[in-house]
Amino acid sequence: MRANYLFTSESVAEGHPDKVCDRISDEIVDLVYREAAKTGVNPWGVRIACETLATTNRVVIAGEVRLPPSLMKKDKDGKDVINPSKFKAAARRAIKDIGYEQDGFHWKK
Repeated sequence: MRANYLFTSESVAEGHPDKVCDRISDEIVDLVYREAAKTGVNPWGVRIACETLATTNRVVIAGEVRLPPSLMKKDKDGKDVINPSKFKAAARRAIKDIGYEQDGFHWKK
């Protein structure tokens, strides 16, 4: 048996960016499945892998998705693209729900 080993752990407090980002990602996933249910899309046909990054006055939502048509829009060439307005609203809703209202990071901005 080894006498030495390395032990690591992470503990984050309320308001830590990881917790905020996790909450936003959860809201995005919930949005996609709510839209699927609302529009009758088979939930097994929906796919979402969502990562969120946040810093002062900026939230970046990244990932891979297969979305219900209600979350898409047509671009100027008639191609289906993601409609960002519902995703922005979901991120703002998550930030507001957790009560994050500071200069430099606020759900209204």
